[in-house]
Amino acid sequence: MTILLTGGTGTLGRLVTPLLVNAGHKVRVLSRSSHEAKDGVEYVTGDLATGEGLKAAISGADTIVHCAGSAKGDEVKARNLVEAAARAGSPHIVYISVVGADRIPIESRVDRTMFGYFAAKRAAELAVAESGLPWTTLRATQFHDFVLTAVQGMAKMPVIPVPAGMRFQPVDAGDVAARLAELALGEPAGLVADIAGPKVYGMDELIRGYLNAVGKRRLMMPVKIPGKAARAYRDGANLSLDPATGQRTWEDFLADRVGRGVSGPGVG
Repeated sequence: MTILLTGGTGTLGRLVTPLLVNAGHKVRVLSRSSHEAKDGVEYVTGDLATGEGLKAAISGADTIVHCAGSAKGDEVKARNLVEAAARAGSPHIVYISVVGADRIPIESRVDRTMFGYFAAKRAAELAVAESGLPWTTLRATQFHDFVLTAVQGMAKMPVIPVPAGMRFQPVDAGDVAARLAELALGEPAGLVADIAGPKVYGMDELIRGYLNAVGKRRLMMPVKIPGKAARAYRDGANLSLDPATGQRTWEDFLADRVGRGVSGPGVG
């Protein structure tokens, strides 16, 4: 089987790629710049934002795994991809989205600024589902890597503002990659069960875990975020309602990534 992968050099894509190669399939990775073939992977040039090069990149592909994403422009990229795919035949489109894409309302400027990513992913979901092509969409909660980047930035401040009442269910990118590869090698299944981490944390717990791991102390101050999107977050709209979960916890991830463990008081 020939599989085209978008976002192949991102956090998720670089984990999915070897799984597909090791399963014995021909893998192409879409890139905006040219690369030499490496480790059994062919690199093809194309731009999802403009549609340039997509016809040649998709030609002969049986399955397209769409991992490329951004805070803006996801709908345009998804529509360009599925339109090119429809002209090329009827490949299976496998899309990775986010838990809560259909439950986080985006109405105000504050909503769009802080949570616009959910609306972008929902629009891309609809582009895939309404394409007329066979499709599978997997929704995942926030990756450990994303949470780590966020708390690292927050920990630079002497007093950390903590979004009050917000909970998260971070999932390991490796767990998501394994599930996405499984779906890519299977039959089209529409919207499948969510994948999420095994534990739910308050934002203060995630920050405290990081501070403990790196041996820092910070004051934390709860801050209530305004808007309907934030209210939906506080109500748990970003948490998985399905039992399908990843295995690796936030504590396991920190212990491996930071390397100092997660014990200690952490908070002044």
